[in-house]
Amino acid sequence: MADRIEKRFEEAKAVYAEAGVDAERALAALADYPISMHCWQGDDVTGFDHDGPLTGGIQATGNYPGKARTPDELMADIDEALSMVPGTHRLNLHANYAIFGAGGRADRDRIEPGHFAAWVDFAKARGLGLDFNGTYFSHPKADGATLATLTNPDPAVRDFWVDHTKACIRIAQHFADALGTHSLFDVWIPDGLKDVPADRTGPRARYADSMDRALAEPHDKGRVFVAIESKVFGIGVESYTAGSGEFALGYAASRGITPLFDNGHYHPTENVADKIPSVLLFFDRVALHVTRSVRWDSDHVIRLNDEVRDIAGEIVRAGPGRVLIGTDFFDASINRVAAWVMGMRNLQKALLEALLTPHEKFAALQDEGRFTELFAAQEALKTMPAGDVWDAACARAGVPLERDWYRELARYEKEVLSRRA
Repeated sequence: MADRIEKRFEEAKAVYAEAGVDAERALAALADYPISMHCWQGDDVTGFDHDGPLTGGIQATGNYPGKARTPDELMADIDEALSMVPGTHRLNLHANYAIFGAGGRADRDRIEPGHFAAWVDFAKARGLGLDFNGTYFSHPKADGATLATLTNPDPAVRDFWVDHTKACIRIAQHFADALGTHSLFDVWIPDGLKDVPADRTGPRARYADSMDRALAEPHDKGRVFVAIESKVFGIGVESYTAGSGEFALGYAASRGITPLFDNGHYHPTENVADKIPSVLLFFDRVALHVTRSVRWDSDHVIRLNDEVRDIAGEIVRAGPGRVLIGTDFFDASINRVAAWVMGMRNLQKALLEALLTPHEKFAALQDEGRFTELFAAQEALKTMPAGDVWDAACARAGVPLERDWYRELARYEKEVLSRRA
């Protein structure tokens, strides 16, 4: 089998060479684009710091058996998923995945690096970087008629969430120090209003002030990248979202932090791929949460579709390190480990296809006005043997091929997931 895969790769390499692409170089370059895999697919965004339901405009639908219930089970599922994905990647944690010991739970304004020691050990043993997210939902101070955290009119509630954000910055700093790599810390809040707002400015002014206070927390800006993520609307905040795209981008630009684009957080006709090169003219980096929205921000598992291909193309054109890539979806209607595997592999396949594209040649055709030739060349690329190059990537990394990984997943479901009561 290995000989056959390499033979097909050599044939594909010759085909790509005719198009001006070095497939061997593309295969090697795939390692330059690590993906931060989100922990919250494994347990439907539940986490370990509360016993209540998922709230704050977020829903995970489905009741597929085998959900992770403990940190050990979640870590085992993450290991299983990553064993089927080529390359070394990163792990993206939410603050509600703190692991508390005998001292009991700490509220979110009091979480500490020690509450994530097990995650640091887990990451260090596997060569993973750790990214982080504040958790501004599923909490008594994030519910009510006015869904408001960092924008809350009550100064005491607002202070609580500022302290949470500061605590998260300290934890991200600890991740960077302990693992010797950067840590992206993302702020996304669900704050908004269900019906037409009487005041659009006040909540946003409070949001900016809260963020300013949180950013005063000391941190190494060269290794802790604070990001702000926008959203167009959510359940319970259909009419007004304080952290709109314009607010988040304006705040990031004025404070020198990182904008984060979740491609499900925009109007369906907006193209996030188009935003990436525009923003990179003015920012050192941009961060992404890649998902798949169906009619709205529904966080479906990533498919290898045109939207993801377009996003991957802009990531590769920007060059390594300028776009920090993370995944963000949660589907409880299918095997949760399989969802991770499919989403990660599909995003990697899109990146590989982008690396197998002669971008400079295509750009020259555009600049020279040779649009018919460009159109034909772009279409011809779609039927080239990218699958054979992907098989080589999997074989060389020692992970299952596209037609084989489900057998390993079925074994894990039978031997591990099905035994979880």
